[in-house]
Amino acid sequence: MSADRPREVPKLLLLVGVLYLVAFPYHPGLRSPNELSRLWEARALVEYHVLDLNQALRDYGYVGDLAFKDGKYYLSKAPLLSFLAAPIYWGLRAASGGRRFSVPELAQVYWSRLLLTVLPTLYALWLVRKFLAAYVAAPLADAVTATYALGTLALSYSLLFMSHQTTAVLLFSAFFALWRVGRGEWRDRGAVLAGAAAGAAIAAEYTGALGLLGLVVFGAVQVLGGDGTRRERLVRLGRIAGLATLGALPFVAGLMAYHQACFGHPLHSGYKYLADVAYQPWHLGGFLGIRTPDPRAFALSLFSPLRGLFSLSPFLLVGVAGLPTVWRGGKPLRPAFWMCAVLLAGYGYFTSSFDYVSWGWTTGPRHLTPLVPFLLLPFALLVSKLRAGTRFGDRVGRGVAAGAAAVSVLVTGALSFVNYIPDSVSSALFSLVVPLYREGYLPPTLLAVLGVPNPGSGAALLAGLLAAAIWVAVVMLRPGSEEAAAPAPAARGRAELVQAVAVAVLTAGACLGLLAFAARDDAGDAGAKSLLESVWLAPTGRTIDLWPKQR
Repeated sequence: MSADRPREVPKLLLLVGVLYLVAFPYHPGLRSPNELSRLWEARALVEYHVLDLNQALRDYGYVGDLAFKDGKYYLSKAPLLSFLAAPIYWGLRAASGGRRFSVPELAQVYWSRLLLTVLPTLYALWLVRKFLAAYVAAPLADAVTATYALGTLALSYSLLFMSHQTTAVLLFSAFFALWRVGRGEWRDRGAVLAGAAAGAAIAAEYTGALGLLGLVVFGAVQVLGGDGTRRERLVRLGRIAGLATLGALPFVAGLMAYHQACFGHPLHSGYKYLADVAYQPWHLGGFLGIRTPDPRAFALSLFSPLRGLFSLSPFLLVGVAGLPTVWRGGKPLRPAFWMCAVLLAGYGYFTSSFDYVSWGWTTGPRHLTPLVPFLLLPFALLVSKLRAGTRFGDRVGRGVAAGAAAVSVLVTGALSFVNYIPDSVSSALFSLVVPLYREGYLPPTLLAVLGVPNPGSGAALLAGLLAAAIWVAVVMLRPGSEEAAAPAPAARGRAELVQAVAVAVLTAGACLGLLAFAARDDAGDAGAKSLLESVWLAPTGRTIDLWPKQR
């Protein structure tokens, strides 16, 4: 199937785009350190033309996630997002009269998220859909893309001004360029774009280097397994590697220059000089705090009812089970198999050896966000195989995949519309999010900015999420593929569909039941809920003003 076949944007993906553009989970009272430290850096660049945050902290208030060296505060994160946010802040400042205090925090957060995390993800969804459609039927490619968009950390970190989804977008863009080069659809110089995206990923988030390892494996296996003599393949590999390095060089050199200017050494990041001593032990020893594996950290990062990757997005576990299907796809898919295997091993080691507590106050294990899009192909190929099968086991597998996908959309979507999950919560969904929604604390949305208060604006967002969950499940439950056998008689077909639906319902019920069973309803849960209620941006009856009056 051609990846270039023109096709109108499917209605399911239009719904996804609307939900991305409407949701606005932000609560200024929480003083989100990961977001505001980056945005304060943008203000410092525009207002004072400096890299340190001392004056910005005095003028706009203290925030967390800082480094401290030689009497000056700096951003502790990789700086790319802050530098990209500077021209956005400059534009907002110019549009509001050009005064120092003319841009409210709420407006800066909204526009920076929209332009730098939301819209790039919508672009990446187009790439994801284009890639998947080369291997599976178009409706299934749409459904898997929508499940990724709404049922994984992609949604969570597109709706926050953090670097995790930015890194995922950049790494997948780099992969997409290498994939097109390997298929002969782009010339070798497309590797320059791959290198630029990979270099930008490291400048956005230091742990982007983990994803870079998988891309190197993909590119090497793809070229070495291609056509030509051994010498020709080695020469081509060297050429592609050189072009990719050339593309990455400006970003890597810029990052090292930034480190030199702020911390006195091109290889010293802000994590070496953290201002908050409580966070320093997380980054001591090993490489940036990465040490020997801890089974507890591994289990909690993947299966915790608070923020376990597979607990919140169980369809990804089906994706892992689909890796043998990728292998059996033969030579064209072997590069993707080895890349997935390397990424799973690398990110699995990372999440096992880094302090689990340091994921704090987030939806899911945030540093695993760049891994997620690379698990979509195994999932899609496995579901495609199950949809084409006629055995009872195929119907069971189809039902499991559909139920897991629907639960992923419902759970991760609902959590992402809150997106600030305190560490004291026992079960993120049933101990925090469901009680908040039940008591009328529905998600803040752009509709509230346009004058539609809660509960109407938040309820519309949740209704869209429910519709998307049902939609993706229906597509996956439906048998059909280019390779499918002749259709069964109508009566038998209906019976088989009922079986698949029953399995999907049982799967969804089991996943939700486990999350509900983990809810303790204790003091930690109650305290977290009370805190969120006290800072909620748009309680019932209240609209949102993105541009409140400033001093």
